[in-house]
Amino acid sequence: MTPSDLTSRDTYFEDFEPGEVIRHARGKTMTEMDNVLLTNLVMNTAHAHFNEDFMKDAFKGVAGFDTRVVYGGLNFSLVVGLAAQDTGEQVIAELGMDAIRLRTPVHHGDTLYAFTEVLEKRDADRADAGIIRFKHYGINQQDKLVCELERTVLIRRRVAA
Repeated sequence: MTPSDLTSRDTYFEDFEPGEVIRHARGKTMTEMDNVLLTNLVMNTAHAHFNEDFMKDAFKGVAGFDTRVVYGGLNFSLVVGLAAQDTGEQVIAELGMDAIRLRTPVHHGDTLYAFTEVLEKRDADRADAGIIRFKHYGINQQDKLVCELERTVLIRRRVAA
């Protein structure tokens, strides 16, 4: 399946089809400020995010864990944010987020990009909206999968003219 670039069309319920894969235009490089500030704000004090000395010794020989890693919640939140331009503009409500998987460590200086697959599209209990289930994928600058998650939204339908 070839991803479509989606940033120039509307993003109403009718614009999505199951099986569609979207490559989102934006990317973001993770900085030390992202990790330190946001990880502290959620009061996560794990060594893996803040203690460089600990990481040098604790995971010797484990690829990707020899230096501090970016907090996983930040990684998947960022991926949803990168996808939001294309999957969130007409969202009325977030109904769920699950099946979250962190696949590859993210470090300061890594750049994340997002892809989205449309998994499901169904009617809602209201005429002005439908329900869509997305699967969001985060990849790094080396095209390694860093995270994935599923997200279900209530999204507006187009108003009939």
